[in-house]
This record gives sequence, structure tokens and C-alpha cells, in this order.
Amino acid sequence: MRLLVGLGNPGPAYVRTRHNVGMWVIERAAARWTISLQPRRTARIGTGRLGSEPVTLAGLLDWMNITGPPIKSLLRELNLTPDDLILIHDDLDLEPGRLRVKSDGGHGGHNGVRSVIEALGTSRFVRVKIGIGRPAPGQNPADYVLEPVTADEMRLFDPCLERAVDALEWVIQQGVTAAMNRFNVRDRKEGGES
Repeated sequence: MRLLVGLGNPGPAYVRTRHNVGMWVIERAAARWTISLQPRRTARIGTGRLGSEPVTLAGLLDWMNITGPPIKSLLRELNLTPDDLILIHDDLDLEPGRLRVKSDGGHGGHNGVRSVIEALGTSRFVRVKIGIGRPAPGQNPADYVLEPVTADEMRLFDPCLERAVDALEWVIQQGVTAAMNRFNVRDRKEGGES
């Protein structure tokens, strides 16, 4: 069993913001894999299969900065370890529409990832990071991540969200190293991550 968690903020005001791209990937994965997401305590959760591998998808309903404890609870409830976790989240250091798979590392200033690392006591879990780019000079990054995605950005995000679901499939079926080799290379044809 793998637990796939998309980070974001709850409520309609945040649905289309840059900070919620992790939730968008979970929704795309649920649609592709025909898994129904249902509200349950601190997350919208659905369980199903990807091939022969059982998976649980979760879009958290808690605030980004306190996502660690609910993820720890979900892992405990499902009898899983951090090794079974795949975290999907936005990344300021990647251009909009870029994708990166990573198997370990720090939080990079991302408060949601920081909360997860602190709650789990380890950084050894897989991340699928979606680039949202940097704010304009002088703009506060905290404000930038909470702004709605523009129409131009959405044209970049849309194919990236589909590739993110492809990357999740590779992580689960081929392993994280194969997924990193496949998705962490710029695709000449698309101009983004392949």
C-alpha cells in the first residue's frame, strides 16, 4: 500500500491558488484511476488500485502549515511508514509547469513539507514537486503562493499535472529511481519536464 498526499489549503478561496497544485494532482490521479475521494475527518480520501498495487489518495483539509500531524495519523491508521508516503506539493524553485521527483531532502522553505518532516521525524519520503516559479521582485512569496493561477500559467500547469500523475505511476510501478531518471530530465519537445 502507498499513501499519496497532495498538499494545499482548505476552502473555496484557495482552490485555484498556486499552493494547491498538490491537491490538483490527487484529483487528476483519482479521476484517472477511478478512485472516489470522500471527506473523512482531516482529508478527502479514496482507496483503490494502480495495477496490483493498493493505493490511498488523500487531499488534506487542514492548513498547509499543520499538515504533518494529519499525515502521521493517516500513516498510523493505514499501518504504513514514511517509506510508503508520496507527497505532492508546489515548489517555488522550479519554473511553472516543471516537475521533479525526489526521494529525500530538506523542506526548501516549504512550510507544509517542514510540518511533515517535523511530525514524521524524517525527511526520507518521496516527493513529487510541481514548479510554480518565483514571485516578481519585491513580492512576498507567502502572498504569491496564495494567489490564483493565471490563465497563462494554467496552460503550463495542465500538461504538468498529467505528467505528475504519470510520475506517480512510475514511482509506484517502476520505483523512485526509475521515475527520477524519467521525469527529472527536461523534455526537448515540450520544453518542460518529461
